[in-house]
Amino acid sequence: MDRLFLDANVLFSAAYAPHAGLSRLWRLEGVAILTSVYALEEARSNLAEQAQRARLSRLARQLHLVPEATRGDLPSDVTLPPKDRPILLAAMAAGATHLITGDLRDFGRYFGKRVGGVLVLPPGDYLRQRETAVARPKRQA
Repeated sequence: MDRLFLDANVLFSAAYAPHAGLSRLWRLEGVAILTSVYALEEARSNLAEQAQRARLSRLARQLHLVPEATRGDLPSDVTLPPKDRPILLAAMAAGATHLITGDLRDFGRYFGKRVGGVLVLPPGDYLRQRETAVARPKRQA
């Protein structure tokens, strides 16, 4: 089972418009959707309209909130700004299989790579990989 940790920008984008394509993440079967209070609050603080915040609240009811990572170090070859460190540390501490983020500037160099055991991907890449895996016929042994 995939355990997807959603970054604040993914939460923001999913809540921004009534029929956001990212809401597909919440409809996937066999997937646990995780985030932290830190990421959730960052998304909420950037949403300007009450309707957007209400959408975020509805989406949040289907999330598994994981504890903030109060300790831990990033791998020595990983450099992130202070605002992004809690995101990756929480994903690692929660045993996430994937960190789903649209943050190209800070996480882009890690897209498609495992960092601390977590595969960092933009949401579109994850959804495409998932659709390809579902469409692929299973081989009989």
